[in-house]
Amino acid sequence: MRIRDLVGIAELRLTLLAGEEHLDRDFTGVQITDLPDPGRYLSGGELVLSGLMWHNGPEDSERFVGRLAEAGVAALGAGSAWLGTVPDDLVRACRAHGLPLLVVPVEVSFRTVAEMVAPRHAELRDALGRHRRIVAAVAEGAGLPELFALMDGELAMAGAVVSSTGALIAGALDRADAVRLAHEYLTAPRLPHAVRAPSGTFTLFGVGREHRAAGWALVCGGDLLGEADLGFELAACVALERTRMEEGRRVERRLAEQLIALACSAGSDPAELNAGLRTCGIGPAEPYSVVNATVTRPGAARGPDPARLGGQVLEELLRPRVVAAAGADGAVALVPLSGTAGELAETLREGARALAAGLPGIRVSIGVSAALTGPSAIRGGAEEAGHARRLAEARGGGVVTSDEIYTHALLLATVPDDVRRSFAARTLDPLFDYDRRHNSDLVRTLGTFLDCVGSWNACAERLHVHVNTVRYRIRRVEELTGRDLATMADRVDLFLALRAS
Repeated sequence: MRIRDLVGIAELRLTLLAGEEHLDRDFTGVQITDLPDPGRYLSGGELVLSGLMWHNGPEDSERFVGRLAEAGVAALGAGSAWLGTVPDDLVRACRAHGLPLLVVPVEVSFRTVAEMVAPRHAELRDALGRHRRIVAAVAEGAGLPELFALMDGELAMAGAVVSSTGALIAGALDRADAVRLAHEYLTAPRLPHAVRAPSGTFTLFGVGREHRAAGWALVCGGDLLGEADLGFELAACVALERTRMEEGRRVERRLAEQLIALACSAGSDPAELNAGLRTCGIGPAEPYSVVNATVTRPGAARGPDPARLGGQVLEELLRPRVVAAAGADGAVALVPLSGTAGELAETLREGARALAAGLPGIRVSIGVSAALTGPSAIRGGAEEAGHARRLAEARGGGVVTSDEIYTHALLLATVPDDVRRSFAARTLDPLFDYDRRHNSDLVRTLGTFLDCVGSWNACAERLHVHVNTVRYRIRRVEELTGRDLATMADRVDLFLALRAS
């Protein structure tokens, strides 16, 4: 519908105060709001109706209209009941931003405007009665399967819930659609967000207030951007059910935290450890791995606690098998193994890659211990997983297994950055300076020589130079660094310096 057609409806008695040049602009729906910053609830093309309760001064008008213009709103309808008139500063702000401004008479309700200009809205109001029956059922304890059955029966709407990494929490959805919609949820600049996929159109709503890395998305069939209030209420129902589920998991987390603390303490009682392990759902002969995780936002001054968010992400990646206890050194989980520790690590890698692709501003770091059995292995497994996670952090994120930490990489990862840089600089700077001054290749020759286990011929072949050239360059390396590459100790020093640089 066009703004011109809206102004032409005699029963509404609307008055145009600004935006005469935009009368042929179309609008696709109606949004009623008195929020001072409604931008995140707008998708563009709406007629926004506001009672101006947010207005306290001229600066409020500029801020409010600016947010509407940024969101691509088609027009603003202002009611005068609250202030008694439409302020001049609001008129000026609308003219400055090219936004049509309509005055809605006191005797005409916003609901009347919405129902008259958008018949679909009237249908929605009829549906809200059925919708409220859904809300009441959820409040009385209906779970997610019942919620989606009610949505289908009462609203003729398909629904599902997906996690941030594409796991299907509830509802019916193809795996490919779940993964695609999870990525859309992570990358959407704002929610709700409409997605047009080969299998149909879906609208995504955020569930609750969790960070998107550990969040859920409500998937509604069809384009609901014009009826966002319906999706928001349904998302609130899902959030209520998630809160209920969290209550039970809180107890499980506490038990897991107590077991890990007990296992890492001196003189722990084996019988008590066995009981704790069984409480966590792991039998005395059942294999498991310890996993340690953090999620950070490099460069961010504020944000969620890395261990808490790491635990939430871990639980979403491995749901419904595990809970994670957040501590001072990351979130720790005991994960029963249905396969190998390597298969568990690959599952975690897939999820970490999905999060990194959708949220490049975060860094997921996860460490995985070897396969363990029995309560006596918990302490060593926790140490392994912690070392592996710190190595993952040193690499800039990702998943590291215990197999990778028993190398020089672990030693380097545990050395403070400034010490590591200082060691590399003192050892190698003479070579870098020489290469810069003489346009030579001593550093690369050194690295290749060490990779070839000190073989002159193999190094020469790899560098495509004569063997005498290699001998000359290595002599220069020894002269400049004061090291003797015939000795193992000096070879190790130079090797570590190259890896630390």
